Amino acid sequence: MKFRTFLTTLTLFLIAFNLGILIIAVTTFKDTVNRAEERSLNEHYFIASALIKDFHAVESRGTDIDGSVGALLQPYSYLSGDRKVKLALYKGNQLVYSNRLEISIQSHFLEPPKNGSRLAAIQHTDGRTYAIVSGQLPAPFDLYTMVYIYDTTDAVTAWKHMKNMLFFAGAILSGLLALGLLALLNRIFKPLSQISQTSRYIAAGAYETRLPVFGHDELAEVAQSFNHMTAEIQRQMTELIAAAEKKQQFIDNFAHELRTPLTAIYGYAEYMQKAALTEDDRLSAIGYIMSESKRMQTMAYQLLELANLNNDGIEWETQNVSELFQSVKQTLHNKIAEKEIRIEFLCEMDDIRGDACLLQSLFVNLVDNAIKACGMGGYIMVRAAIEEGRRTISIQDNGRGIPPEILGHITEPFYRAEKSRNRKDGGAGLGLAICKQIALSHGAELEFMSKPGEGTTVTIKFTTS
Repeated sequence: MKFRTFLTTLTLFLIAFNLGILIIAVTTFKDTVNRAEERSLNEHYFIASALIKDFHAVESRGTDIDGSVGALLQPYSYLSGDRKVKLALYKGNQLVYSNRLEISIQSHFLEPPKNGSRLAAIQHTDGRTYAIVSGQLPAPFDLYTMVYIYDTTDAVTAWKHMKNMLFFAGAILSGLLALGLLALLNRIFKPLSQISQTSRYIAAGAYETRLPVFGHDELAEVAQSFNHMTAEIQRQMTELIAAAEKKQQFIDNFAHELRTPLTAIYGYAEYMQKAALTEDDRLSAIGYIMSESKRMQTMAYQLLELANLNNDGIEWETQNVSELFQSVKQTLHNKIAEKEIRIEFLCEMDDIRGDACLLQSLFVNLVDNAIKACGMGGYIMVRAAIEEGRRTISIQDNGRGIPPEILGHITEPFYRAEKSRNRKDGGAGLGLAICKQIALSHGAELEFMSKPGEGTTVTIKFTTS
């Protein structure tokens, strides 16, 4: 594109520039010719007028005009002192006087118009240029034709020299302008080259590459827009990579979660098939198989619930907070009593909008996690209040707490803090992922604050009224 722009611009410039020089040269040549013709006409008129007067004077004295022509034209010889002017006088077609006439005169100059008009023309002879004016003398001397010849070779030569100098200077100027145009186009197209190179880097995966921005012109705006686009591409690619990694982690974790119960089920089934079992051993094996199957069923229900939360809307209704807390307390009564946990519900607001089943599931899951984190005789406080103009529900326990390095991952599906994946206190690791999705579907934020050995506080901040 740069090369085509350079050739097109340079061609148009050269055409226009040389056309201008040509017009100037032609105009100057015409002016030189016109001045030579005008001078010749004026001189011819002056000499012819003076010669008529001399003819009348000679005729009045009764002297022969033909014999006196040389003497009469002699005074005008000063005009040819520089050897540029030549005079000739013809009577009919016969030359009666010549002042160093060295060129041949075309026949039509000897027969000028009869009405007193004069012929003026430029003639090139033997490498020289002449302005020739021919005209008959007025009656009664109309048999005589005077020819005035002016040598304009020097003027034409000067014009040619000027023309050559113009074209030479034009060629030098064209070369300089071509270099300047090339430098200008290189500067103009440099950002485009940088954009092309940066695009190749980005296509190769170097998403952090940026264009340098100079000035405040249109090219700077293009560079800024390109950098903004690159930043957006980098951000989206980072999100896609992170999402792909999470999906892969989800699949890995899900496969691991399935492998453990399936291994147990297969092992006990094989044991029942190949070994001679007592009734107690058989019932025990069946119990293990049913327990693992139940856990797989629970996992399937949780995954289905998580998928539904991602795809379906919720039914917005006004819910009484005290009733929700009472339902949570009844649901978890046995677990609370088993660990002798003291739980306190503080309700400082009356209602909240949302789906009753989902909100109950949210609170049950969070309180259940608090129960699992607490030891025997632990303490849990569930508080509902309006803080900073937002409806807020917090669940605080004095359990074992969560290490900082894993606090940001606990809402990821199948994430488990224990590397050994001990399920004594938990399931497949989907509970908090479901809690996060329920909160998001209600336009709420789920925040965790925890210190190992001091307990955990979960805060749900609703943006809806």
